Parts: sequence; structure tokens; C-alpha cells
Amino acid sequence: MDMNINLLINRLKKAPYYTKQNLSIMLEKDGNDLNYWIKKLLREKILISLKKGFYISAYYKDLVNQDPKESSEYLEYLANKLRYPSYVSLEYVLAKKNFIPEAVFTITSVTTKSTRNYSSKFCFFSYRNIKKKLYSGFQLTDFRDKNVRIATLAKALFDFLYFRDQKGDKSLKNYLLIESRFNWNILGKKDSEEFKEIINFSNSSKMKKICEILGKEGIL
Repeated sequence: MDMNINLLINRLKKAPYYTKQNLSIMLEKDGNDLNYWIKKLLREKILISLKKGFYISAYYKDLVNQDPKESSEYLEYLANKLRYPSYVSLEYVLAKKNFIPEAVFTITSVTTKSTRNYSSKFCFFSYRNIKKKLYSGFQLTDFRDKNVRIATLAKALFDFLYFRDQKGDKSLKNYLLIESRFNWNILGKKDSEEFKEIINFSNSSKMKKICEILGKEGIL
């Protein structure tokens, strides 16, 4: 190598992700020379590609992975950055809040951009498109002093049900109360009120029907 690899590795430990432009500055390379070095660093597993032009350092990832909590927060942060604007939502948040019993290994998000998936050797990132009017209901959490947008329980539930195909009132009621295995006890009064407010704001007939069913059952 015609550069100090240890110095480069130490530099790569400092940031959670890199674009091709970032690497051009760091490596002091451009054009075909830059492409050569990126391919070399990928081949030697110093860099990991999450999508074209978006990379993370294997060494930074290893540092973060020493703390399970930080490791999860890092993936949520990357999900925000991989497709912008977006916020983490849907089944990932529902599982994190113990609202659904299944473990979820995909980082699921909502975006105003087109639906898209990104797959890497260590994680799968999935995005669903939502209209700008409904791009809300997230809070800011923290990853190493950086903001991460993640849905509240109420908004994650709304998003999850909003994207689900409806097959008639009877099957919908069965799904909500039995088939889904939702832990409705997790949904507190504040969550319920927020959920109903989002539904009213959405003006979605499907979501209003869900609200009606849950109301009759004494859940909302």
C-alpha cells in the first residue's frame, strides 16, 4: 500500500458512515484512483458497503458492537441516513416495545421517498413510502450525540396497520384481536389517545374502521 494503513484505520474509526465524497477527501484520491482504493478497502474488509456510495468502517462497527444497546442504536441511526428523510417504524418498533411477540431483525422504516430495501452481510434495511401528510409521529433519540428519528408506539402501530391489506370487517377484527397476537396491554392511555388523533388526522376510512372495532372492544 502507498499509504499508512494504520493511520487510515484510525481515521475510519471516527465517523459512523462515509460517502464516496468523504472518502475522496480522506484518501486524497479521485476518479479511477478513488474507485480502485474503495474496491481495495472493501475487498480487505476495512470498509463495508450498505449501498452504492455509502460505506461504514468495519472497525467503527466493531467498537459499537461492544455495547448491545449502542449496536442497536447504531443500526437505527444508519437507517435514518441510508434513505433520507425517513424514521424507524413498523414492526421493528413494535417488537422493540414488546407490542408483538416476534423478534424482528430487519430495521423497518417509513419514508416520503419510494419503497426500497437495502441488504448487507450484517443487516437488512426496509423502507415503505408514505405520503408527506402522514410523515410525522416520531421522536428524537440519541446515538453518540447524534439524533435518530424513531416512531412512537402509537405511530408505529398506525403505520403497521395502515400498510396492511384489509380483507373485510370480520377478518380484520379477528386479525386485530387474535391472529396478530398484539399485546394491547402495552398500549397506555397516552398511546391510545395519540393513536386516535393520528387516525382522525389521516382521514383514512380503513384506519377509522380499525379505531371503531378497537373502541367497541374497550381497547381504545
